[in-house]
Amino acid sequence: MMRSLPILSAAMLISLSAPAVAQDHAQHPPAAPHEMDHCAMGHLPPDQCPPKDADDPHAGHRMEGAIPAQGDPHAGHAMGGAMASVPEAPPPPRAFGGPRHAADAIWGEAAMERAREQLAQENGGQAFGTLMAERLEYRAGDEDLYLWDVQGWYGGDIDRLFLKSEGEGEFGGGLESGEVQALWSHAIGPFFDLQLGARYDFAPLDRTYLVAGVQGLAPYMFEVDAAAFLSDEGDLTARVEAEYDQLITQRLVLQPRIEIGLAAQDVPELDLGSGITKVEAGLRLRYEIAREFAPYVGLSYEAALGRTADFARADGRDPDGIALVAGVRAWF
Repeated sequence: MMRSLPILSAAMLISLSAPAVAQDHAQHPPAAPHEMDHCAMGHLPPDQCPPKDADDPHAGHRMEGAIPAQGDPHAGHAMGGAMASVPEAPPPPRAFGGPRHAADAIWGEAAMERAREQLAQENGGQAFGTLMAERLEYRAGDEDLYLWDVQGWYGGDIDRLFLKSEGEGEFGGGLESGEVQALWSHAIGPFFDLQLGARYDFAPLDRTYLVAGVQGLAPYMFEVDAAAFLSDEGDLTARVEAEYDQLITQRLVLQPRIEIGLAAQDVPELDLGSGITKVEAGLRLRYEIAREFAPYVGLSYEAALGRTADFARADGRDPDGIALVAGVRAWF
């Protein structure tokens, strides 16, 4: 009899609490199963979505300015509709209606003038410089020759001072050719500079020239250097150089190069004939140990043409020939 009392008491407690539990469920029914709101997530166009309920506490709080996370599969599906669009109209006229230098009224004109000068200096007003040894090479052909082709510049984005020098000579012999140029270079577009200045030849003859030319990057990434030369003797000549860097790997680069010489008249003392005087074509393969230092090997073919070839034969020289080349390209 005593053992049945706890069981009876428990049954009575359950029966007494049942109405209270039923009443609680009546007042607070269980939540309905979760359903995905495609309109809220922006998966449906607005015309297929019902209007927002005015009593909705979250109405109007759409995250239209949110920036989607990188790599988020739902990026671009801003909650509540499409992401905010970028304005296409220009700024209104009143945006430019204030004074030109409004900060002068607070900080003073002298202080702000210095700040504006510094801002202009930091955004394109600096001066830089570089020195490039495009070719420092040994040539093994009918003669063992050395060759240099270097240039450097100093200045800003628009105006620069260019210095160029090139020439070649025979090991154990004298110089066959040598020149130096000083040029003012002025940008005439995003990729080309106009160059004006003077050139001085110290081999085979001392001679001075006026120089006018262009240098820059042609379409399809061809580097071009073309110039006309008017000597103090009245001789007019020209030279066009073009080269292209073909990347085989990030460090191995194949460079085809061509150079063409021209003359408006015969210049017998320089063994030049009128017309196209020479064509030089080369192919060099370089390995960039560092971007600033790259040894190379290659082939070079040079041919004198027309009257210039006649002058060469008269001097007992071959008008054309092939040479193996090895050298270094460096800059700093």
